[in-house]
Amino acid sequence: MSVVNQLFPNVIQRLPEFFDSFVQTLVMVGVTGALSFVLSMVLAIVVTVTAKGGLLPNAMVFTIIDKTVNLLRSIPFIILAAALVPVTRALVGTAIGTKGAIFPLLIGITPLFTRQIQSAFAQVDAGLVEAAESMGMTVPAIVWRVYVRESVPSIIRVAVITLVSLVELTAIVGIVGGGGLGDFAIRYGYQRYMLDVTYAVIIVLVLLIGFIEFVGRQLVELTEHS
Repeated sequence: MSVVNQLFPNVIQRLPEFFDSFVQTLVMVGVTGALSFVLSMVLAIVVTVTAKGGLLPNAMVFTIIDKTVNLLRSIPFIILAAALVPVTRALVGTAIGTKGAIFPLLIGITPLFTRQIQSAFAQVDAGLVEAAESMGMTVPAIVWRVYVRESVPSIIRVAVITLVSLVELTAIVGIVGGGGLGDFAIRYGYQRYMLDVTYAVIIVLVLLIGFIEFVGRQLVELTEHS
């Protein structure tokens, strides 16, 4: 313990705040990840079925969603988060802290997640879709039994990539007062030159990402062999 005190004295002095910041990061990743998964799945399904040659081709719907996703993906997250401050404050009553960070994180990560799930759907064997259509299956049934079920391992892989990216975004959102470990590192590690705080945050984030990737690999193996 004495070694830890020597290596991370400023962290030890602020251990309760450090722990709270870690919990805030977990909340941001968990809540935003869950919301983004649902929203991205819906958007990816709509884009897939409305695309040219899809189950329900619709050029207008496809173009609106496709261009919106491309637009949001092209904006650097730190600029997007700052631009969304008025909207965030109007929606949740604040633009700072964990509560104020979830909305910009959701807007920032969903376009990436949507494209990745869409890519997973695109890898589904077209012959399976044609076979399902010839059997008279409805569009919802084809989406669920063919696109979603056949893509489960791929969806898990892209979900892991998205969660890792989301952890990185939670650190970035700390620049605009979003809370979490990013905010903790900026306030103490950067602004007050407490390098041990910066190193401690880096170590915790690396371990968190490693845990996410480990769980993801286990789930992929389970689904591929089930």
